[in-house]
Amino acid sequence: MPLETAVTTAWTFMQEIPIPDDVGSLIVEGATPVTAFKTFRDSAIFTTKRLIVRDAQGMTGKKVEIYSLPYSSINMWSSENAGRLLDTNAEIEMWTRAGHIKIKVGKGADIRRLDSLIAWAVLK
Repeated sequence: MPLETAVTTAWTFMQEIPIPDDVGSLIVEGATPVTAFKTFRDSAIFTTKRLIVRDAQGMTGKKVEIYSLPYSSINMWSSENAGRLLDTNAEIEMWTRAGHIKIKVGKGADIRRLDSLIAWAVLK
């Protein structure tokens, strides 16, 4: 029986990108950035301690909302894709203490890489 819960938030990861130069102020002592993904409006950064998602808003993009998801708050996750190279419906779902989070995976991002990153972060 599937676990049905309301989605708290949803993001789209388009493709893996170089770690943005301006993330230094978001990184806490003892953490290092691992990789980053282009999102629909900004970027998501996997660090050694948490997932940071920046969401630039408004016409100028000057208003930025930052989501911080400590890996310790992830209870369970699933990944779903059709197994094709250009799967446009691939997604990852995470059940966390903060709620249910859905990540849509763009055709430029590797869902297995994302699944592996989450496993590495949560299970270490």
